Amino acid sequence: MKDSRVLNFFPVPVEEECLSEDKRRRGTCMNTYACRINHGKSHGPCALGFGVCCVFTTSCGGEVGSNLTYVTNPDFPNLIDQPMNCSVVVKKIEPQVSQLRIDFLHFNIGQPNRKTGVCDEDMLEITSGDRTFQLCGWNSGQHIYLDVADGPVTLDFILPSTLQSRMWEMSIVQLPFEQRAPAGCLQYFDSTRGLLKTLNFLPNGRYLANQDYLLCVRQEKGMCSIAYTPCTNDSFRIGPMRYSVNQTIDMNDAESSGTGNNDPTTSIRRCNDRVLIPCDFEEFITPGNDGAGICDLEHCGNSLCGQNEFDAEGNCRVETSATPFHIRVAFGSGNEDSTSPENKAGMCLTYEQLPCS
Repeated sequence: MKDSRVLNFFPVPVEEECLSEDKRRRGTCMNTYACRINHGKSHGPCALGFGVCCVFTTSCGGEVGSNLTYVTNPDFPNLIDQPMNCSVVVKKIEPQVSQLRIDFLHFNIGQPNRKTGVCDEDMLEITSGDRTFQLCGWNSGQHIYLDVADGPVTLDFILPSTLQSRMWEMSIVQLPFEQRAPAGCLQYFDSTRGLLKTLNFLPNGRYLANQDYLLCVRQEKGMCSIAYTPCTNDSFRIGPMRYSVNQTIDMNDAESSGTGNNDPTTSIRRCNDRVLIPCDFEEFITPGNDGAGICDLEHCGNSLCGQNEFDAEGNCRVETSATPFHIRVAFGSGNEDSTSPENKAGMCLTYEQLPCS
């Protein structure tokens, strides 16, 4: 009788992440048969040659039924220049899946309306349960986290124009509850320094209307505060800034709209479209609680910094120790106004976590 232990001589590859042979895409290490029956494609060996790096890709009319799947336009990397509608369905691989992380490796479809910021021609609409998220423009290198309901998630590309060349390549990862991004975080960053950009950020672009989300940064061990600076002198362009004067702002008003400096009669920034950076508590309330603090929650116009937020060398730098670290992006419905589109390009900031003193 044969010794059954001989059957275990050849190791079975563990299903772990691997890199394709051309180093372009990530895949899952598995045996050749499992890759084939799950409709993946082999992209080189893994597990000392006992497995293959299986990459999953789908396009219009397809389904995402495996973790770490790429969604591309037809004939990628060729451009699409014809009108089309394209749908992809994402099915949960396990009941425990709580979120999707979608990375836009390449994403270039039609721009929003230059005056309003509304995606009124080309559009990607993502639907999960009764929630929808719309996206257009150029978003290569961006990512989003999306809460998922019990049913499938649909990705619908609506591309009516013949005047625009388009391309997209996205990776979709399904996350269990313990790996999800914090509630409300559309984007989540887990390094001590990096870049934060509004969607469709381009020097000649236009930020998207109807946006209200958080850009979140995970607080790393030994770090107690965070500093934000513009990527360049022209990388903060968020609509017109209005001022209101001779007003005393209390805490409730400040939480919802932002504050000026500690003189209750000083001009205070008010913004239709804005980003909000939490203030340190001790900066927010003045001694005696008789007026607004020195920190302004709201940031808009053509400068991230207010009068009190430039450093000694005149550089724009906003620091806060308020946790959790996040920036709220709040852009309105996109009504037309006289503001030049160049002043609505959006925001690019660098962030750096600062060690505890």
